[in-house]
Parts: sequence; structure tokens; C-alpha cells
Amino acid sequence: MSKKIMIQGGKPLNGEINISGAKNAAVAIIPAAILVDGVCRLENIPNIVDVMVQLDIVKGMGAGVRFLDPTTVEIDATHIGTDDPPYELMRKLRASYYLMGALLSRYNKAEVAMPGGCNFGGVRPIDLHIKGFEALGAVTSIKEGGFVCVEAENGLEGKTIFLDVVSVGATMNIMLAATLAKGTTTIENAAKEPHIVDLANFLNAMGADICGAGTDVIKIHGVEKLHGGTYSIIPDQIEAGTYMAAVAATGGSLTLTNIIPKHLECISTKLIEMGADVEYTDDTVRVTRTGPLHKCNIKTLPYPGFPTDMQPQMAIPLCLADGASVITEGVWDSRFRYVDELRKMGADVHVDGKVAVFNGVPKLMGAPVTAYDLRAGAAMIIAGLAAHGETVISDTRHIERGYDDIVGKLQSVGAQIEYVEMPDEGEQA
Repeated sequence: MSKKIMIQGGKPLNGEINISGAKNAAVAIIPAAILVDGVCRLENIPNIVDVMVQLDIVKGMGAGVRFLDPTTVEIDATHIGTDDPPYELMRKLRASYYLMGALLSRYNKAEVAMPGGCNFGGVRPIDLHIKGFEALGAVTSIKEGGFVCVEAENGLEGKTIFLDVVSVGATMNIMLAATLAKGTTTIENAAKEPHIVDLANFLNAMGADICGAGTDVIKIHGVEKLHGGTYSIIPDQIEAGTYMAAVAATGGSLTLTNIIPKHLECISTKLIEMGADVEYTDDTVRVTRTGPLHKCNIKTLPYPGFPTDMQPQMAIPLCLADGASVITEGVWDSRFRYVDELRKMGADVHVDGKVAVFNGVPKLMGAPVTAYDLRAGAAMIIAGLAAHGETVISDTRHIERGYDDIVGKLQSVGAQIEYVEMPDEGEQA
């Protein structure tokens, strides 16, 4: 028996959903708390598996971790050490690699298990992270068992680092390493995602000296230490976009609260092209779709381009749009694994490498499907909500890595969705 998600589809979504804190910001800011000399209070923390694992990792290394309420946590890393980090937890989480930059910055050494996370057809390389650390004066080695060891015997010293490829993870990890380094570090061809800006803002709030985050050149002027403080994490751009795509696929009208409109502009543009109405206020967005869906083309790119983490979710309304739509994946290889699951539901999709053509069909039909990764899992939920009949989604653990109470939030706006315990394939009930 295993926990699955069951959906009775074909119902429009109507109502209001509050957006949680950003997963991709939180999983970097928690390791950044290692650099703080004192207590830092993080607000707007999302209650998701990846964040809880990251908190368990720093707690296992000796940090004090205390929840003040469900979305506020205090971290005191005063007594944290580099010995015996919880390697098995690290292997579960791709974002555990941010511990390298943080520990290297504070202790001039780090040993981290090779990270886990979603599999998009191969190992996500950390070559650019290593290149950055070595430019700052560190020496890197790989130990038996898949451990990455980074050490700077004489401390880190600021340098200019050019990233051959725009990399969110490398940008953030180098930023962490450089925060307490001597001198000035310049990252050229830096990634510009909102969570990079959020990490820089958190570090600056604790006493760092970082400028240029959100542009392609970031300068980090090393400081001697960081102090404690309070910081609120930005709303989750991808969670908001997921619900926007859901109402486009099902019809209805949703108001999303606790959002930053600028972060959603590229998603809104495509939804409007598909036939949805999008209206913003200062911190809310209302998405309505009552008419037919229209074809459109999407290409994923680094921010401010269309986010790769929204690609699978936006595919679902395109399955139901008139005509042929094309999605070009410009960031990751093999991110169309979910397409085979959509075909089980009646979708007409053809994939050639990084390009997928979606020929609109009149309707999707409910079916047993699998969530192969986090965002593909969200896409399966949207497909189930839009489909006629019953959909059962397996491997829901992927979805729980990045969505705070997605089932409860969808129930509150009219979706017939629930967790159920069901036998796995080949297992007797």
C-alpha cells in the first residue's frame, strides 16, 4: 500500500489561494544561516519536504532550530560544526550543495555528499560550483562514496569569476562562499532569478555587502562576520504559476494572494495568449478562463525568460487548446518524461529531443499516472483536474517536495481531490 492522490476531474476552480514562501529561496537561505553569528528568524517558510530536510540537515550539524509558528523558524548556528554532517539526508536533496559554499565560507572547508533531487535524465553537474570555489582559492577532491571535499587552507580570497553557462546553483553557491572571503568577488554571467535576489537580500540584512543581484554581474565585498536578524522569504513564483495554469486548464476564476506580480509576468503573458484573463493588484492576481483555449508556443530560458520549472504545468492547457502548440525546453535535457503519462490520458504529443508538439484534443480522460519528478507531478494534478473521470497519481512524494498543502489548497477552491492509501501495481488489495 502507498499514498496516492485521487482526483475526480472536470470541475472548474473558483475561490482564493494564499501562496507560500518560495522553495528555491528557502533551501538556499537555510544553509546561508550557517554564516550568521547569532539567531536569525526566517518568516514565510513553506511547509514542504525539501525545506524540512534542509532544516534537519543543519540541525544534525549542531544548529538550534525552533519553530515559532508553522511559517516562522529561528536558526542559531553558533555551535554548528563541520564534523559528521547527516550525509543520508544530503543525498535526498539537490539543494544540499549550498552547504558547500556556506561551510567553506565559515570554516574554510566542507565535505558534502553528492546531492539528490529530481532526475531529468542524468546527473546535474556541479562543475561550475567547483570552478568558482577553486577560483577563490579552494582545493577540491572527490572521495570514495561520492563525497565532495572542498578546502581553503589559507582562506578564501575574492576574484572575478566568469560562469561559462548561466547557472542558478553556481551563482548562489559562489555568493555564499564569497560572503566572508577577503576582498571583492565578482560573478560575471550570473543568473538573475528572483531567489538569487532573495538570497542576496537575506545576506545583506544580516550584514553582508552584496550588490548587483538580479543583474548578470554580482559583486560580493567580503565582510568579517554576519549578525542575527529577521527576514521574510519571497512568495513562490512557481507555486503561483502552477495554480494559474490549473485554472487555465479547468476553467473558473482564482485569486492568488501573497504574490509579486513582476515575477509572474512571463507566465501571465502566455496564459493571456491562451485565452485567460489576468488581473493584478499590488500583491494579488486573479486568473479567469471561461472561453476556449488557444494554441501558443513556449520556450524555456533563464530568468527573466519563461521558467523551466513551469514547463510541464503549462503543457496541460496546451493539450486542450485548438491547433498545434510547441514547447521548446531551453534549460534541461530530458524534461519531457511526463509526456508518456499524458498520452495515457488521451493527449496527442510528439517529442523530438528538446521540442514537443502538442496537438489539442477535445478532452483528457482520467487514468492511473505517475509523478516522475516535482513539476511533472504538479502537471499530473492539473491534468487530473481538467480530465473527465478519475485520475490516480502515484509517487506523490515528489510533489510534496515543493508544494505546501497542494491537496488542501485545491480542495478549498472546488477541486475533488484527496490522498488515498491504495495497493501498488501487482499488489493485492
